[in-house]
Amino acid sequence: MRSLLDDDPAPPPGPVQFQLVLLRRMQDFQPGLVADALRTLGVPRTAMRAANRRWQGRLRARGGGAPGAARDRDFAALLGPAESVARRAHGDTAGDVHVWRVPLWPDLRFEASCGVGGVALNAWLVRAAGAPGPGLPALADLAPWGCTVAEAARAFPPARPREGSAAHRFALACTVPDEGGEPRACTAEFAWGLLQRWTVD
Repeated sequence: MRSLLDDDPAPPPGPVQFQLVLLRRMQDFQPGLVADALRTLGVPRTAMRAANRRWQGRLRARGGGAPGAARDRDFAALLGPAESVARRAHGDTAGDVHVWRVPLWPDLRFEASCGVGGVALNAWLVRAAGAPGPGLPALADLAPWGCTVAEAARAFPPARPREGSAAHRFALACTVPDEGGEPRACTAEFAWGLLQRWTVD
């Protein structure tokens, strides 16, 4: 059996493969952190690209040229049974919220809010219940991979959502104190719900 460190692009099955899908979207923002994560997982960069191709192919298989919306069973196919499933209101309707562990980020969970037919209305990383969140008093505390969308929005109200630059990317426009306490308008960018970078507007 070949080592996962060989150049074989086939990604390993299960949770590792899904974590590679998450990392592929983060690669453009934080290549150094992604490289460290790949070493932790014991896989080459080619496996990350292959995992993303397989994921997109799975979504395309339902028909049409563009990837379709993911469903709860797509996530479960790689992550296994959800750690928990809870009913949650979404405006005038309600849906099931599925939660999975992701070993790369032990204090986070992958959460998929699903509507009719299990279609994911939103899917991203959130802080695990009971896990301490980061302190976010100033710009310097907005560290890459250090907080989730919800944590940044709570820390710097009124944060305003902005359209992300690609699928599974999200941005928040907010005002954050700098090191001297002066308010600075900035945009925080997220991939799969995890902070990647911020820029001063």
